[in-house]
Amino acid sequence: MPMMPSALEEAEISNVFTSLVNPTGITIVPCSPTAKPLKTITDVKNTLQQGRKQDLKYILRNNAWPVDHPIRNQMWPLLCTQHQNEKSSNSVEGFYWEMVRQVFGTMELPDKPINLPPFVEPSHCHSYYLTHRGKAAVDRIVSVLGYAYPDIVYSPTIYSICALLLHYISEEECYNCMVCLVVCKEKTFITQTKLLYEVTWKTVMQISKKHVVGALRRRENWRNSMFCFLFWLQKGPAVFLQRHCNSARAERIYMDWIWWIFQGLPFQHLIRIMDCFFHEGIKVFYRTAMAILILFYKSTTNPSSEYQVEIQKNGVESALLKFCKEIPVTPQKFLKVAFGIRGLSSAYISRVFIRTEMVLKSKTVISGSRQLVRSRSSENLPNSQSQNNIQMVSHTLTIREVFGAYCSSRWCERNQKDQRGNRQAYFGTGETFLFSLYPERAKYPWVGIDADRVEHGAELFMAADTKMITIGGGEGQAIWMDENIRFGKTDRCTTFNNPPLCPKGDFEIRVLEVYGFATEQ
Repeated sequence: MPMMPSALEEAEISNVFTSLVNPTGITIVPCSPTAKPLKTITDVKNTLQQGRKQDLKYILRNNAWPVDHPIRNQMWPLLCTQHQNEKSSNSVEGFYWEMVRQVFGTMELPDKPINLPPFVEPSHCHSYYLTHRGKAAVDRIVSVLGYAYPDIVYSPTIYSICALLLHYISEEECYNCMVCLVVCKEKTFITQTKLLYEVTWKTVMQISKKHVVGALRRRENWRNSMFCFLFWLQKGPAVFLQRHCNSARAERIYMDWIWWIFQGLPFQHLIRIMDCFFHEGIKVFYRTAMAILILFYKSTTNPSSEYQVEIQKNGVESALLKFCKEIPVTPQKFLKVAFGIRGLSSAYISRVFIRTEMVLKSKTVISGSRQLVRSRSSENLPNSQSQNNIQMVSHTLTIREVFGAYCSSRWCERNQKDQRGNRQAYFGTGETFLFSLYPERAKYPWVGIDADRVEHGAELFMAADTKMITIGGGEGQAIWMDENIRFGKTDRCTTFNNPPLCPKGDFEIRVLEVYGFATEQ
């Protein structure tokens, strides 16, 4: 059972936490007497310096350091700064305080609340066990981040992550750690736009439909339960959900997924999750959300359980948050469930995330709304002036067909390599589309825009090497051109579900027009 600290223990705890923390309310869960000796900061440093990232991942997942363990004073900054790059090199000593002077004109903490940047979610400024001065320090760090990185548009988790860091490290260290997480490119730690936040909850929704159900099937015969929470979320208005929750409300449950973690879970669980997050990134939160769903389901199978009563009384959202606050397993058991979900690899999560992002961006950019009815149409195509321009350039040519594509990515991306050093074959995003101007006008957007799931062949947008240029793929190529850009061919392809753009399929290029977009440096 968790134990409240005695007066002597409180004095010891206060030496672990910073002066910005009031430790009196913090519940301490001591290590199991049978647990193996915990790794030290020296073990963590050596593992990181030797580049053994997989071993470090194992250490962080399996060492149940209690919340009052002093290792985090050094370990958290070490984990964050490993993600440092040239854009976070401004984390030199004294830089933060110079920024504080620029923003506030003084280094003294303000007496009154300050106006936080617009990317903060006002209803979710969780400060946990920070004192009044601690909360003011979080406000100041977040404000300086907003000043230094104006591209952050919407980032509701920044405030909570800052507050948690301040429990163990100084204000300046906290800022430096946040900079490393914000600018990191290798992994995602913090989403910074509303679009990407929407991508995260839709990613959680898609992952849960596949992996949480798979985990439950392995654990027990979940099909026999009339109260299967995951069945509610997947099938829409089915059985229990029909009576208590429409489909829009079910989506709303997923929209708040990050607050299951930052608002719901006990402090001791949250701290252990952050140990792993600072090394592995946002995928830790995805696994955390899956673990919550699995454990919540197990707690709601009994119709007379307190959570079933809460569902009947106040709804699924309230019952889920109540469950998170009272979660019936230890932090280490919780992590075991989270990291025991099979098949939930970083590569898989990344594919789901990228595809979801492409769908949302494509709907927004191409149609200007979230509702797009796919059709063969002339919407958003250039006018006939393009054809007139071609004839003016070479009026002696006989032009039989005019067609082309909008390519969403730069062609130089063909040279980029993956983590294994292999050059990627295909690149681009779902904003790419095909068009025909003559003899008829038509547009063929990406098939994934109005599809819940697309096969791999439908995500082959652009490819190029020293011998060819290709647009579209899967069972054919929408546009293929040879190395001299003289001859080409066109077929139906899976990416755009288009017919051949010229009747014969093979064509000779008479005129090639290329338009680019550039921004001022």
